[in-house]
Amino acid sequence: MTSLGPTTSVRDRSQVGPSTGASSGAELIELIEPSAVLGADERPRRHRRRLISALGSYLIMVYLLVTLNFLIPRLMPGNPISGLLAQSGGGAPGAQTRQILTRYYHLNGSLVSQYVHYLSRLVHGDLGRSIATNASVWHEMSSRIPWTLLLIGSSLLLATVVGMVAGIHAGWRRDRPADRALTVSLITVWQVPAYLLGSILLLLFAVKLGWLPLYGAQTPFATYSSPFSWLLDIGQHLLMPMVVIAIGLIPWTYLVVRSGMVSELGSDYLLLGRAKGLRQRRLKYRYAARNALLPVVSTTAIMIGTSVTANIVIERTFSYPGLGNLMFESIASRDYPVIQGVFLLLSVGIVTVNALADVVYGRLDPRTRP
Repeated sequence: MTSLGPTTSVRDRSQVGPSTGASSGAELIELIEPSAVLGADERPRRHRRRLISALGSYLIMVYLLVTLNFLIPRLMPGNPISGLLAQSGGGAPGAQTRQILTRYYHLNGSLVSQYVHYLSRLVHGDLGRSIATNASVWHEMSSRIPWTLLLIGSSLLLATVVGMVAGIHAGWRRDRPADRALTVSLITVWQVPAYLLGSILLLLFAVKLGWLPLYGAQTPFATYSSPFSWLLDIGQHLLMPMVVIAIGLIPWTYLVVRSGMVSELGSDYLLLGRAKGLRQRRLKYRYAARNALLPVVSTTAIMIGTSVTANIVIERTFSYPGLGNLMFESIASRDYPVIQGVFLLLSVGIVTVNALADVVYGRLDPRTRP
């Protein structure tokens, strides 16, 4: 048997006669996929390099977000001290009062000194104190975070489930009346602004029919006879804002899943399954749908960013006590620390979710790995 050295070319290998035994399998693997034999030691190194590169890109992005988080509030017109004194309802404050407040909130130095002070406190996990309430920013956000997570999480769950089910059925029956009607309807509703759709639902179900609460996350000063009645009250307040956000997210999942289903219809494994007499339901859900759902991972990460953006408007429309409503209130009062805290939490959360989605997608589909 003629052995193949590492420097043997493909043309030389083609001239080598067939071998017997286990060595022929090794030669075949080396001939078809040389990297499987020659480059096996490079795989861990390449994997580590990819992880280091991804981590470096993530840290750079977080640093840019932190810098923008510091600059954007200070680029807005208005002054937080003036807003604070205007809310006090007293007479015209003196210059000494302004100087004391400005120094207390570390707004008296140059932009560079304020930036250095902001970074030094951020490294220690200190987001500062609210200018409007003088409470810790973490304290201001801690009571709002659960409501925002509940609203965004339930909206994503509803949008993903409805979008996947509708996309699977529409893609399996493409170009039929049901597929066309569903696609046109979803895209049409997609173009309606979230605040307008929310206002319509409020007017119809809360004002006209009185079926659902008008505002808030739960009934003020309500007493509950059981945990079920408490959950029911929260669910009634959650329903309309959740539906509004979900309506804006459903087309994302629907179009991706439908496109994946359409691309799978002519696959060889489906033709073989039909030839073997497998039922249509099994072919649709167990085979075609499983392959079409892979891009939903990356789509969900994009939907999280979209839902966070819509959440600010929707929480204000329904007076929902989440981070979006807090952000709106802090912008109105030019409360720099709270604006910075909410924006930093939301933006870093979105970047982190997208980074994790890239890692998970690469694990699920090795073809996307560099």
